[in-house]
Amino acid sequence: MRWGRLLTAMVTPFDRHLNVDYDRACELALRLLDEGSDGVVVCGTTGEAPTLSVEEKLRLFAHVKEAVGDRGTVIANAGNYSTAESVELTRAAEGVGVDGVMAVVPYYNNPPQEGLYRHFRAVAESTSLPVVLYNVPARSPRNLEAATVARLAADVPNIRFLKEAKSDMEQVAAVRRATPPDFTIYSGEDANTLPAMGHGGYGVISVASHVVGRPMKRMIEAFASGEVEAARRIESDLMPVYRGLFTTTNPILVKAALQHLGFDCGGLRLPLIEATEAEREALSGLLRAVLAPA
Repeated sequence: MRWGRLLTAMVTPFDRHLNVDYDRACELALRLLDEGSDGVVVCGTTGEAPTLSVEEKLRLFAHVKEAVGDRGTVIANAGNYSTAESVELTRAAEGVGVDGVMAVVPYYNNPPQEGLYRHFRAVAESTSLPVVLYNVPARSPRNLEAATVARLAADVPNIRFLKEAKSDMEQVAAVRRATPPDFTIYSGEDANTLPAMGHGGYGVISVASHVVGRPMKRMIEAFASGEVEAARRIESDLMPVYRGLFTTTNPILVKAALQHLGFDCGGLRLPLIEATEAEREALSGLLRAVLAPA
């Protein structure tokens, strides 16, 4: 099976008391689909998952899926550093009707490759849903090696996807060589979308698509259809946005960007903080330059 090439790891909207705004989350999901996304990942790192309760996550999964319906894919991020908790949330997520689950390399406790294999296998075997492995060494100390991904893809039928956020195209190529043709690799970094596709990737699980979803979709489709130079021209235009949104910890500037664009998703829960005035000014200038009519 294949999902679309552009999925968005969406922010979690909060009201002025920092309670989850479920209605706004549904509006955001539909906005993202309207602007080019083929689906959304709910309660990922961009969605401030570490600060959300299990009840909040499950309500978000259910509300967003109900709003999206068959228009796009809804993937529930169900993984953390605890295998037992990841299994429990995965089972609960399946019960509310999402289309797939994502599980991150366990952070902080730093398991070896065999531990990663057993962790992901336990999560996948707890559900009939497709599972996305999420490798993000910048936020977890351990890299999910290509050999471990290949082993999981061979041994566990519903492990069919990888979100690869390590900026190492040799690893993307190694995963591609070692996995079946229908195993789908997404870039986990916006700036690596085209390089990853050039090494066998399929698309991206994006953050910048909150802001530049339409041109990102055009870029990906152009590259996939062989219009490489056209795709690279779009990529060149988008690079300042990719850099600008990550000058501080994500999703601080994504929420500031949405507010600038008139779609306020509220503040952030501690330990994250809102953008400074200097960060907002720099971001506003960037967005005006990039989004100005041609």
